[in-house]
Amino acid sequence: MFGPFERMMALRYLRARRKEGFVSVIAGFSLLGIGLGVATLIIVMSVMNGFRQDMLGRILGLNGHINVPGPIADYDPLRQRIAEIDGVKLVIPAIQRQVMATGGGEATGALVHGMAVEDMAARDLIADNIVAGSLEHLKADPESVLIGQRLARKLRLGIDSPITLISPKGTVTAFGTVPRMKAYRVGAIFNVGMYEYDSSFIYLPLDSARTYFRFAPDTVGHLEVVSDNPMHIERLAEAIAQVAGQRVFTWKDSNFSFFNALKVERNVMFLILTLIILVAAFNIISGLIMLVKDKGRDIAILRTMGAGRGAVMRIFFLAGASVGLIGTAFGVTLGLLFCNNIEAIRQFLQSVTGAELFSAEIYFLSRMPAEVDPAEVVMVVGMSLGLSLLATLYPAWRAARLDPVEALRYE
Repeated sequence: MFGPFERMMALRYLRARRKEGFVSVIAGFSLLGIGLGVATLIIVMSVMNGFRQDMLGRILGLNGHINVPGPIADYDPLRQRIAEIDGVKLVIPAIQRQVMATGGGEATGALVHGMAVEDMAARDLIADNIVAGSLEHLKADPESVLIGQRLARKLRLGIDSPITLISPKGTVTAFGTVPRMKAYRVGAIFNVGMYEYDSSFIYLPLDSARTYFRFAPDTVGHLEVVSDNPMHIERLAEAIAQVAGQRVFTWKDSNFSFFNALKVERNVMFLILTLIILVAAFNIISGLIMLVKDKGRDIAILRTMGAGRGAVMRIFFLAGASVGLIGTAFGVTLGLLFCNNIEAIRQFLQSVTGAELFSAEIYFLSRMPAEVDPAEVVMVVGMSLGLSLLATLYPAWRAARLDPVEALRYE
């Protein structure tokens, strides 16, 4: 499509001489603008994808995908019927209540999850992220608990440290309602990398939770169902609802607003950052128009020597497309390198500036995630190249329409 002569002329025009250096400066800024725009889009989309995937993984790893509400008495037959449904991986009887936790002279709100130690071990996100102690402590001592690492730091607790749980639903006496209090010992500490869970979750063996919250024997607060495919859970939820004879709730019901807000924010960020590439494309247009105006005499000479309008158009089209192509390649390389080393870059910037750039209290996660989606990278590359090529059409057409007689009239 492009002959050696056209490639040579396009490259020569991009490498302008000193007196024509301003054109090369504009081309350089256009290239840099496209590169930074592409890199920024890839980085932002990857971080938001990583944030969503990490949040989703931790939410699904610690909570049931489907929740059968209770209280449920004599739950074991229902548990077995649900477990037989195709697509069900685990059915976990559980009790969940809010308490006040005290220890080390400090106090904070916490959420107690009562479940069997075997069910805790079956949840990989819990079992694989024990940083101190072990679940064997909870088996050997029913009066021990599993707590998050940030909660342990907040209450200044370690293994075998005492922790007191205070339930607002206490005992009614002649003097009023007295909060229920009971002391336990820390048997294990976990860290799943999500601030909300690490700072407020307490796991208590099911029998101990049943006794503490005064549930009747063989009664639980709800059943947590873990499925094989949590992303497509609607049909499974309908089947479980029919077996349970009541309405059930999925993880999508509980977190719909949060993930919908993430999706909207991601789409808005994509549109805003696309403007960077659009501005760079306009720079290509302005630079090529200036180049055409500056090279009017050269174009006229080429035309008189036999070059057709198509050849002239291809020369300037190739000059502009080269800027877009090189800028896009630079942006993709920079974006992918940044995404692959984003946590190291964050740590370096934090050490230099002394400011916390990714607060776990605000963003929930303790590390900055990045998940590169190849389909999104291809879409960004296609959009960048498309805008760049479209930006070259008008200047190239204008160069091809230049009249050699008018260009050389006053030379």
